[in-house]
Amino acid sequence: MEITGKVVQLLPKQTGQGKNGVWEKQEYILEVPGTYPKKVCFNLWGDKIAKFAIQEGQDLTVSIDVESREYNGRWYTDVKAWNVQAAGAASPASAPAPMANPFASEAPVAGDVSASDSADDDLPF
Repeated sequence: MEITGKVVQLLPKQTGQGKNGVWEKQEYILEVPGTYPKKVCFNLWGDKIAKFAIQEGQDLTVSIDVESREYNGRWYTDVKAWNVQAAGAASPASAPAPMANPFASEAPVAGDVSASDSADDDLPF
């Protein structure tokens, strides 16, 4: 899933110690334009924070995964970003390549009737 908007706020970086070592998380507020603009809080984990180096005021297209989990009877939802690009920049992976028509032939097939050959045809269609 992708969302496009402007980064309006960077929240403080969070770090902690887990069973697999030290972790860090950075949250960002993205304002999605429209008649009624909406704000979405998404986050980046680990080395992706430095890789994308998001700054306030940037227009971005963010590829996200939405995931919810339950803890002590309450549900928590994360919007995790896995790719970030400047808005309007198309990624080579997401731009579909033009497909060739498998039914088109370069040479006319014997028995083919084109529109110019059937000018004197009396069929109504």
